[in-house]
Amino acid sequence: MWAVHGRESTAAALRLLLIAIACGLVFALLHLPLPDDRARTADPGGQRGAAGGGGARLSVQQGRVREARRLSVVTEETDGQTDETAAEEDERISKSPPDTKEKIWMMQDQLILAKAYLHFASPQGSVHLVRELKLKIKEIERAISHSSGGTHVPGSVLQKIKAMELTLSKAQRTYPHCSQMTSKLRAMMHNSEELVRAHQSESSFLEQVAVRTLPKGHHCLAMQLTAEYFSLDPTKREFPKRDNIQLGGYYHYAMFSDNVLASAVVVNSTIAASKDPGRILLHIVTDALNYPAMMMWFLTNPPTPSVIQIQSLDDLKWLPGDFSSRFKLKGVRDPRYTSALNHLRFYLPEVFPSLSKVLLLDHDVVVQNDLSGLWDLDMKGKVTGAVDTCTSSEGFRQLDSLIDFSNPSVFNELDPKACAFAFGMNIFDLNEWRKQGLSTTYHRWFQLGKSEKLWKAGSLPLGQVVFYNRTLPLDHRWHVLGLGHDSSIGRDELESASVIHYSGKLKPWLEISIPKYRGYWNRYLNYDNPHLQQCNIHG
Repeated sequence: MWAVHGRESTAAALRLLLIAIACGLVFALLHLPLPDDRARTADPGGQRGAAGGGGARLSVQQGRVREARRLSVVTEETDGQTDETAAEEDERISKSPPDTKEKIWMMQDQLILAKAYLHFASPQGSVHLVRELKLKIKEIERAISHSSGGTHVPGSVLQKIKAMELTLSKAQRTYPHCSQMTSKLRAMMHNSEELVRAHQSESSFLEQVAVRTLPKGHHCLAMQLTAEYFSLDPTKREFPKRDNIQLGGYYHYAMFSDNVLASAVVVNSTIAASKDPGRILLHIVTDALNYPAMMMWFLTNPPTPSVIQIQSLDDLKWLPGDFSSRFKLKGVRDPRYTSALNHLRFYLPEVFPSLSKVLLLDHDVVVQNDLSGLWDLDMKGKVTGAVDTCTSSEGFRQLDSLIDFSNPSVFNELDPKACAFAFGMNIFDLNEWRKQGLSTTYHRWFQLGKSEKLWKAGSLPLGQVVFYNRTLPLDHRWHVLGLGHDSSIGRDELESASVIHYSGKLKPWLEISIPKYRGYWNRYLNYDNPHLQQCNIHG
């Protein structure tokens, strides 16, 4: 329902824009020469530009007309034209020779102005002119349809263009002034803008609901696993004891998650990609609510031959009493930014006091290659290793895009143009962390950011400050980001990556995920599993 309202309000705003264009740009269009070798050309991005003798004189007016043409697609949709039809027409036009495209664009400009004049017309106005405008609009629409994709424009179409110019000249003489409508237009525009803002706010809210709400099947799975866990004999609610586990002989992987299926995919893909899965020790920390379901899943689906340990936040008694709520921010609804589990990464040395190195994975990743080589890296005195986001597929991102440098405390210690590093797959040297007293650094910055808004919400901006000049850049093939928002990542880049990361809102377990990336995630779940079958969870 909100999408329909949004289109209606956008269409209303468009019609007002067309009126304004008609008032100010009729002269420009009527004096626009027929295209020749100096005519507009398409730039690399597909936008139409002005070139040649008359381009400079009319560039502003033509830009507005073209913007109106782009927006007119919305109006056409409200009149029954589908997105598919518009896309097919654009494709046909794009395949036309340059001269043909120029004439089609001119006819589209004429259509916009003719429809704007129709809006001016009143029942008491010139009936003949209204009839003529409607006739010429239909003729031009048919001419555009017949010319799209053709090798040339027939002479009859050129005659229709000339005829439309004459009709527009009559309309200009009939409606020479628009000043009497100024007050009415301002009021209408204000109301339209208010409607657009309301629908945008509603759209944003509904998008957040879609992102934050797990599918029904996932709720079913959590409930079913929790019930089964508490039905077990207390002696069977733990993983089998393994004698003589030497922590130094394992590759330690950590994950902080409240999502059972996401955790299962990370675990399954890590083991499948490993050259020596028997040396993998997986550490999962979850919240008290999801602990029973997480335990039951891995009790019934053990990650053999690897070892797994699962803890609840409630087991970490040394955490501050307000830990679960201290990261909530006013006006921030996205749980990715306020989750206590997301911020637990800053307590790694305390969570794993006996470990010297640990690889931290987010629960929205898939491991595709063996990662044991990360433990052999020369960290060069750095605390963590990560890929940067200035040259990766995630897009160019510097610290000043995440942090407010107007504060002297920040400006004096950080370079605003320094490259931001990614979270999602990070190797940590915990001994170096302890040696450099980084936990004290974290608490200092956290308290400063709590009293003043110094950076955007979430753990990533704070992490840039804490690990500034303490991060070892990794080859980008270790970690490819953006599968949760960027649909343009190439297949070769994806398949050569050791870890692919669904960073963004479109997580692979949601129906709104990007379809072409779902297979990389789905392949690590057995959808014949009885629990998944009973909860109607399918790939």
